[in-house]
Amino acid sequence: MKISEGPNASTLLRTGCIAVVTAWFGFLALIVSVFEKSGRRQHRIARAWASTILRIIHCPITVIGAEHLPTRPSRKWGQQVPRPAPAVYACNHLSYFDTPALFASLRFQFRILAKSGLFKIPFLGWYLRRSGQVPVELGNTHASLRSLNAGVKTLKHGLPLVIFPEGGRSPDGELHTFLSGMAYMAVRAQVPIVPMALIGTYAALPIHVYHIRPRPLLLVVGEPISTQDYSIRQLDQLTARVFQAISQLYTQHSPAE
Repeated sequence: MKISEGPNASTLLRTGCIAVVTAWFGFLALIVSVFEKSGRRQHRIARAWASTILRIIHCPITVIGAEHLPTRPSRKWGQQVPRPAPAVYACNHLSYFDTPALFASLRFQFRILAKSGLFKIPFLGWYLRRSGQVPVELGNTHASLRSLNAGVKTLKHGLPLVIFPEGGRSPDGELHTFLSGMAYMAVRAQVPIVPMALIGTYAALPIHVYHIRPRPLLLVVGEPISTQDYSIRQLDQLTARVFQAISQLYTQHSPAE
């Protein structure tokens, strides 16, 4: 059963602050996009926006399993330093706060796979398009395939990709059926899938509820799942394996009721 809860004064104040902060950082990102088209500076602005949002709603986030994040060797100032490796980062989707939680906690450049409808929203759509995010059309098979191939191209260019494989927010805080698009992109690009579980965002702001409940958040990162032994014909198997991995992470680290 869906819960409907109206906003209180505290939530209204926080919502107003969120709107102002989002408008300000969005304005900065649009200005930067005029001079820089790679999206890297816009990503840094998005991280600053996300960290500010989490402070406003009093939801600090902790990362568990950061050692599982894939890296590759690189040279900087004559020394070997690890850099993030391209991968598909798959995460459960519980709340509007999931996106800022991921931007605030994943401290490297990545791009997101977002519903194409978001790209039609003034300002937000401009930011998404100019910062190199990848639109996906869920209701049209051919358009969806084109979107997924755009994601493959992003991965082959060396940028990690973050995706919510459920395709939308959970209505009850539980994990729901995954779409196989993440598996398709990972297999085509020959990159691993990194299972991740967000915990606490549903309790902070469930779907159809307008009362923000401050609380600590967790992002749990699991061991990468290699796609080298999978083919396009095995996407359902790979998708089921990722579902199981995220389900275990969520169950193991969720607080006991």
